[in-house]
Amino acid sequence: MPQEFSVLDEVPDAAEPFEIEDFLAAEQQKDLLRFTTAGSVDDGKSTLIGRLLYDSRSVYEDQIKAVTRSHSGDASSIDFAQLTDGLRAEREQGITIDVAYRFFATAKRKFIIADTPGHEQYTRNMVTGASTADLAIILVDARKGILTQSRRHAFIASLLGIRHVVAAINKMDLVDFSEDVFAQHQRDLLSLAEKLEIPDLLCIPISALDGDNVVTRSDRTPWYDGPTLLEHLESVPVAEHLPNAPFRLPVQRVIRPHQHFRGFAGQVASGTIKAGDTVIALPSGQTSRVQAIHTFDGELESAFAPQSITLTLQDEIDISRGDLIAHQANAPINTAAFEASLVWLHAEPFTTSKTYLLKHASQCVKAHLSVTHRLDIETLDQQSAQSLALNEIGEARVKTSRPIIVDAYRDNRITGSFILIDPANNATVGAGMVRRVSKSSEGQNRKSGAVLIVPQPELVVALEKALLASGEDVVTTHIQKPEIWRTLLRAALTVLVHAPANAQVEIVNLDEAGEFVKQTLSQPGTEAILQNLSN
Repeated sequence: MPQEFSVLDEVPDAAEPFEIEDFLAAEQQKDLLRFTTAGSVDDGKSTLIGRLLYDSRSVYEDQIKAVTRSHSGDASSIDFAQLTDGLRAEREQGITIDVAYRFFATAKRKFIIADTPGHEQYTRNMVTGASTADLAIILVDARKGILTQSRRHAFIASLLGIRHVVAAINKMDLVDFSEDVFAQHQRDLLSLAEKLEIPDLLCIPISALDGDNVVTRSDRTPWYDGPTLLEHLESVPVAEHLPNAPFRLPVQRVIRPHQHFRGFAGQVASGTIKAGDTVIALPSGQTSRVQAIHTFDGELESAFAPQSITLTLQDEIDISRGDLIAHQANAPINTAAFEASLVWLHAEPFTTSKTYLLKHASQCVKAHLSVTHRLDIETLDQQSAQSLALNEIGEARVKTSRPIIVDAYRDNRITGSFILIDPANNATVGAGMVRRVSKSSEGQNRKSGAVLIVPQPELVVALEKALLASGEDVVTTHIQKPEIWRTLLRAALTVLVHAPANAQVEIVNLDEAGEFVKQTLSQPGTEAILQNLSN
């Protein structure tokens, strides 16, 4: 009679019981690193990600079977690129087209990978994948060195403020793991990083296909004493600047479930906030103190980026979606003019004659742009230009229809970035990063809109056409109630008020104290009114 056997017989008496709550708590304590791959066509980006997932045991068995070319079962028969290239067109052509996001975790850290395409025509997808990354892996073919697309991706990574870059010198097996080849590419890459002001660049010799120096150290590179790719990913600092940066909370929603609660919800873009801190609401400029910080898990004494929170304030002040809450001591700039780096993402070239919609944080305004120069990707020199074509990078002056609250992109990636939208078809046509705010800009000193009291109906029509053509947000009305005017002025609107025929033309603004300031015009023509309005 066969002896009965139980699985429990294999469990040692001293084994500790597995607690799912402890496991989940430990997983929550791990920090998260977002990274992206970049480089030219066929440099091996998707193969590297597939190898990283396979060697770190982050791929299910059925996924491995689906991309295995034979029944031998060894790693050499696995098409690692297809672990991330999921579109049919990608698998047919053997290229990456769309951004593929994959999640995996090790004992030390959690990761989100953005596998981006290398073809020039899909540069816009690379910008999308890199926009939230903390680290970029730029692959370089050991046989070819730095190519034009590699330079473009490295420059975009520097524009997007990615502080940590890994230069993975791939296909080292095809150059017999030559130390001299690696050293030459390393010198070229370090020189490029210096020009692009990338503060942290590490070069690693790898073979994505064979797995050398990806997860485990390779015996074929005894001259390399640095970390493997996974070792570096597990140890690089994550978002070390966010908690120490000035506090910024773009308001995404006002929560008012009943008359005794009014909270302002959003994700902390940077900095730290505590109960009792003095804050300022922009663009209104009203101040208050933080009464409480609410989250899904209950109240907190303090919160920091990138937590999602709801703030309640001690005073009843007017705050709505699109506004921003900041510490009063280091508030951002409220401006309608600034300079920005611009990546053009649409087949239709940029033109100065068109008004675009500028989406910034949770607000959207009209904007006029003028390109000052274009960047030569090969030499990194600036070239005089007035337009940008698909995938070109340049610098532009931006003027918005009403002031927006911005920081320089190097200080805050949320309040320092924007996208451009074509209002004709709602297509995203460009991505921008704020570089400099014009100190003498109109929006710097302009705290509100303007009310124009106009007696002639034909003059109202002419002014409305001229203001709309210049990108201003205009409201026409017969109402002459001061409280309504004050609300429209704080919304940075230009208000045209129909007045009696015997009235004088007046311009009404708000001063810093919120009081009306009137100016009577002796020359009530369209050009004279517009000139006084701009001043």
